[in-house]
Amino acid sequence: MDETLPPCPECSCEYTYEMGSLLVCPECAHEWARTSESAEDTADGVIRDSVGNVLADGDTVTVVKTLKVKGSATGIKAGTKVRNIRLVNGVDGHDIDCKVDGFGPMQLKSSVVRKA
Repeated sequence: MDETLPPCPECSCEYTYEMGSLLVCPECAHEWARTSESAEDTADGVIRDSVGNVLADGDTVTVVKTLKVKGSATGIKAGTKVRNIRLVNGVDGHDIDCKVDGFGPMQLKSSVVRKA
């Protein structure tokens, strides 16, 4: 490991480690994303999914957690596939415009989907 990881922002522990796209503190169990990579990506206009894969228009994604939908008793269940997404600059971080089967057109956050 030739790369130095930043200390934990919560407890300043220097023994942080990587777990997927997150950094984890072994002492307080705080998890956070790398800010340097995400700041560069947002400046370039790159949108990434929940695990760090780059998304593009026309991709198929899978919802990674159950989402509540206003006006629906069931919501969107985890594992639901959404085809032919379109990337937009939405409101409140909703950067994916799509049509979900059974729910119709809506916007999703890229943090709740994974590229299929």
